[in-house]
Amino acid sequence: MKRILMIAYHFPPLAGSSGIQRTLRFVQHLPELGWQPIVLSADPRAYEKTSDDLLADVPTGTVVKRAFALDTGRHLTIKGRYLGWMARPDRWISWKFAAIREGMRLIEEYRPDVIWSTYPIATAHVIAAELQRRSGLPWVADFRDPMAQDDYPTDPKTWHSYKQIEEVALQRARHALFTTPSAARMYRERYPQAASRISVLENGFDEESFPPASAVGRLAGDAPVTLLHSGIIYPSERDPTQLFVALGRLIRSGQLGRQDLRLRFRAAVHDELLRSLAAEHGVSELLEICPSVPYKEALQEMMTVDALLVMQAANCNAQIPAKIYEYLRAGRPILALTDPAGDTAGVLHAAGLDALARLDSAEEIEALLPRFLAELRAGQVRLPTPEAVQQASRRGRSTSFVQLLDQIATQ
Repeated sequence: MKRILMIAYHFPPLAGSSGIQRTLRFVQHLPELGWQPIVLSADPRAYEKTSDDLLADVPTGTVVKRAFALDTGRHLTIKGRYLGWMARPDRWISWKFAAIREGMRLIEEYRPDVIWSTYPIATAHVIAAELQRRSGLPWVADFRDPMAQDDYPTDPKTWHSYKQIEEVALQRARHALFTTPSAARMYRERYPQAASRISVLENGFDEESFPPASAVGRLAGDAPVTLLHSGIIYPSERDPTQLFVALGRLIRSGQLGRQDLRLRFRAAVHDELLRSLAAEHGVSELLEICPSVPYKEALQEMMTVDALLVMQAANCNAQIPAKIYEYLRAGRPILALTDPAGDTAGVLHAAGLDALARLDSAEEIEALLPRFLAELRAGQVRLPTPEAVQQASRRGRSTSFVQLLDQIATQ
């Protein structure tokens, strides 16, 4: 059996990020496809929040090494402040030092065929680049999303460090992976010399994590619709301001009653932002703010609510929330607040869904929401097509990944 050294910050027992699923599900599915994963992750002390609920999903016997790491923002501050270089490219740069040492020990002991590292913690690519330099092993850089963008990171020095990391990766990695077509296209144009070594490997859902199908009956005439957003609300990338503006207008105009809708945010993190927006626009009665729950409970909730809400701003057109694939598998109606030109909209359109308005347009949201709720109550709202759901399985994504790995290992 071939072996792969997987460098990933997001790994159980970290909690609160859907990004953990990509590495975890590869670790689950690769052995049956002929590849043994060896995981190099961070010490759990670096995680702001932990949970044991996904540890059982790590296959028995998987080698997992957790290298010493600290969170600069929590562990290395003096009077709440720290020097910028201590969190560049990110707050977990301390992970680099022990991880390189432990990574070389793992390479010497297990002789992996390929090194793989995954963003969005940029330090993972820093570690992989050094391990590749020392070992000479082929490296697959899993970017997922773009790194250095026009307006991100906002700090110039951090942006420069991101740019340096991606330049090294696109020069030295045997292959680079992205989760969306637009991101891959952006990097082929940015690094034309590496264009043939860039491809798309989308996120997906894990069938084994979903509970048996739950029956969801048609809404009673006077029951409020529960519209769920499951996951983090980012103030820029998923800014909900215009949604609350639209809700306020609909309430004041009488198009939406206060008992017609419950807008539930599960594990949003920025709870105070949501409460302040709801209060400002007079719709606090509509708002439900709920804490995080174990992963499988979150999936169960997706399957049983009336409808699901996805939000993605135009500045993330080259990104697709990993949660969208779980939404598709949940089989419930989806209301999308996103740019119609973005990749998120592309996934939804391909699944036969059309309930979409721009996240930054209160006018479009105001026009869409009453129509969506009426169709939902009438049982006429569209659901994801079975073909789109089937294509989004992580088992299928793992098969595609292994095809790439086999090709690299034999070069």
